Amino acid sequence: MGISRRAAEQLISEGRIRVDGALAQLGTKVDPDLARIEADGVLLPASREEKVYVMLNKPVGYVTTMKDEQGRKTVSDLVTDVGVRVYPVGRLDLNSEGLLIMTNDGELANMLTHPSFERKKTYRVWARGNTASGLARLAEPMELDGRPLKKPHIRIITDKGDSASFDITIHEGRNRQIRRMCEIAGLTVTRLVRTNEGGVSLGGLEKGKWRRLSESELRLLRGE
Repeated sequence: MGISRRAAEQLISEGRIRVDGALAQLGTKVDPDLARIEADGVLLPASREEKVYVMLNKPVGYVTTMKDEQGRKTVSDLVTDVGVRVYPVGRLDLNSEGLLIMTNDGELANMLTHPSFERKKTYRVWARGNTASGLARLAEPMELDGRPLKKPHIRIITDKGDSASFDITIHEGRNRQIRRMCEIAGLTVTRLVRTNEGGVSLGGLEKGKWRRLSESELRLLRGE
């Protein structure tokens, strides 16, 4: 029912709108997806928006937000053709890249970001420094902001003594967590790519592009 707010208020004033069987009152807030709304005795369809789930391969140089006060490029610029407005789940900082899930499903977003759910995330890291001692330190107990971190899983890809690449899987989602862990270990991150979240892999998705998640990927994210 595409009517203006003024027209809707007129209908309410005339007693022509009922919400869950009761006459609607001006100023009353209702959830149009949950409430039973009738106009002149005719049930109005729910305005529930289609739930959309996409994976974006975020490039370096994009801010993980919908709008940036400094005028920087945002991830929202890359998903304008999705068809509905989708929001980033979690964050990847300006200089990080890789898998970023975006959706308009607030329930799933909360599930993926709330600490109690502990969705694992894997990153491919390229770093400089004393890699022998640094990689060993990463595997030891560590704290951030006075709170202990769960031991990560580390798989070394290359190790040349002063530079290394490795996969690291973490359980938390602290601010700049991988970079800060590497700093504690005496390593300087030169590139950081998120490759997996909750069992869903980035795969060969082209940088800066997005695709819809499959039903099987959604089940993984939901822990089903």
